[in-house]
Amino acid sequence: MAGSNGKQKTARDMILSLGVIMIAAGVIYLFVPHDDRAPDVKKVDYRVELLTARRAASYLVAAPEGLPDTWKATSVRFKGDDFDAWHLGFHAPDGEYVTIEQSTQKRSQFIDQASQGSTATKVTEQIGGRTWTRYTGGRYDALVLQDAAGSTTVVAGTGSFEQLSTMAGALKLA
Repeated sequence: MAGSNGKQKTARDMILSLGVIMIAAGVIYLFVPHDDRAPDVKKVDYRVELLTARRAASYLVAAPEGLPDTWKATSVRFKGDDFDAWHLGFHAPDGEYVTIEQSTQKRSQFIDQASQGSTATKVTEQIGGRTWTRYTGGRYDALVLQDAAGSTTVVAGTGSFEQLSTMAGALKLA
């Protein structure tokens, strides 16, 4: 009978240890913040970069005018040493991403890069008095401006074609 008492102590000690661990885990859980909301997207001011790009680029640089405040600019850059590459990214009202990309790089390479692998469809749209070709099948859907002298302009992203069209319609080339 002496052997069974030792086994009972071991089992009891394990259960007590497990209980202490569970209580400690519960206390830690209570003090760790739980925020299931998506983080707020920081809006960037792109006016300075836009002015710089418009002075330095060898083409008319595109930027939206008249978009609602629910569209937030989230990223901007101009690389004059990299084919005069202009990038302006937006967080759309429903959380999707829409970007404006422009460059003097070889058209086919740039479209593939900007749309992340999309290919041209036979669908074209008249938006803001300009003709745009739809691209699909890559990571992003895209609209590519036809007949742009000196550069290639792409509006791409995870947003719907309606959102891409809204952005394309708001673009001012200057």
